[in-house]
Amino acid sequence: MLRLTWVQPEDLVGHELRQARLDGRDASAVAARWHAAGGGEAPPRAGASARPRPVSPRLRRLAEDLLDELSRLPSQSADAEPTDLDRIRALCPDWPSPRPAASVSVSAARLEAAWLGRAVGCLLGKPVEKLPLTGIRLLGRATGNWPPATYFTARGVPRDLLTAYPWNRRSATTSLAENIDGMPEDDDLNYPLLNLLLLRRHGRAFTTDDVARVWLDELPPGRTFTAERVALRNLLTGLEPPDTARHRNPFREWIGALIRADVHGWTNPGDPAAAAGQAHRDAALSHTANGVYAAMFAAAVVAAAAPADAPDVHACLRAGLAVVPPGSRLAGAVRHAVRLAGAHADFDTVVDELHAVHSPAHHWVHAVPNTALIAAALTHGDGDFTGSVSRVVSGGWDTDSNGATVGGVAGLLAGSAAALPEHWTAPLKNRLATSVGGFDGTGFDTLAHLTHREATRPCPSPP
Repeated sequence: MLRLTWVQPEDLVGHELRQARLDGRDASAVAARWHAAGGGEAPPRAGASARPRPVSPRLRRLAEDLLDELSRLPSQSADAEPTDLDRIRALCPDWPSPRPAASVSVSAARLEAAWLGRAVGCLLGKPVEKLPLTGIRLLGRATGNWPPATYFTARGVPRDLLTAYPWNRRSATTSLAENIDGMPEDDDLNYPLLNLLLLRRHGRAFTTDDVARVWLDELPPGRTFTAERVALRNLLTGLEPPDTARHRNPFREWIGALIRADVHGWTNPGDPAAAAGQAHRDAALSHTANGVYAAMFAAAVVAAAAPADAPDVHACLRAGLAVVPPGSRLAGAVRHAVRLAGAHADFDTVVDELHAVHSPAHHWVHAVPNTALIAAALTHGDGDFTGSVSRVVSGGWDTDSNGATVGGVAGLLAGSAAALPEHWTAPLKNRLATSVGGFDGTGFDTLAHLTHREATRPCPSPP
């Protein structure tokens, strides 16, 4: 039986009930009706439940009705967590001042290091994606690679351990040290490529509608997940942004918009405000509130790290927080994570505390815990490339996405491809695989030059 992931209404209700609890919406009556009718909880790790047969038409209709009913419940967090950019800016007392056009630049060498760093961090996290924290630790320690100072390997891992904690099924054949042959395809690289296409076609003043057009033209539905798949489905049914982000989309505060944000920082070096605004226009297609803030935060951090005279990573993180409403859940989680990272010498202790705080309430792909872990790893790693990507992947949750974001920031701060350790970059062979048209097999040096062209292209005022 074909189980289409991330869009079946009966699989979405449990996720929406969890999001309602996070928002402060009282969904107890809806939950009772759903469970009384035989509805289940959200699939814990995958995008669809493991039911042996399709649900009845009656239960599916009820799921659709309940999703719409849940969307109408009042939220306690609405005033502190708006999605509209003007309202976000009004809540941010330290919103960065805009930089004059072309007053700061980023070199192609730094951009190549950023692309490579993003790929390295993603690749390190791919084989352990979806595994629980205990399994990741045991697999690394079984080969003496803890915290991970190089790519994971199956060589020397006891068979019973691999049975208990199998590598990610899609990544095991391309992302272990013994089988890496260039950068394999991953959505954490596909979305930066799509955003590079977006900028080449529409420039930095693009609109959210332009993002939608690029997705419809270039994004294979089978390469989308969570909020992006729902948004693409909504586009195809005739909805327009920002309704594409809201309609029956319980993943609207997950990590998807954050993994699209690096290009917005790369093309606005030294201008976190412009990077955040650009990321907002991108994120609004598929995300709301904290899902949008995560993208704005990442873009601002990257923008601050991009110039040759970039401040240290701690100042970059402060630049990221400056574009996030301070009363939001995401801002609070990032501040807490930074404090933890500064207070403990052992990063495993930091991770354990973050999991104790966030795992009971959040899905492992939610933006709030993952952004907090990114901030903790960058803080604790103090700008060091290996130390930063190692820490964030060792923290679990969305390992490849978090590794990509941290690797991109740490790569920028390293300054050039030559400054990145060769044992990380050599297996990539300056080549990535992708289903994004025109980019399959492209080298990271070429991507850096294409990105540099967009970063230096004159930009009209955004809409």
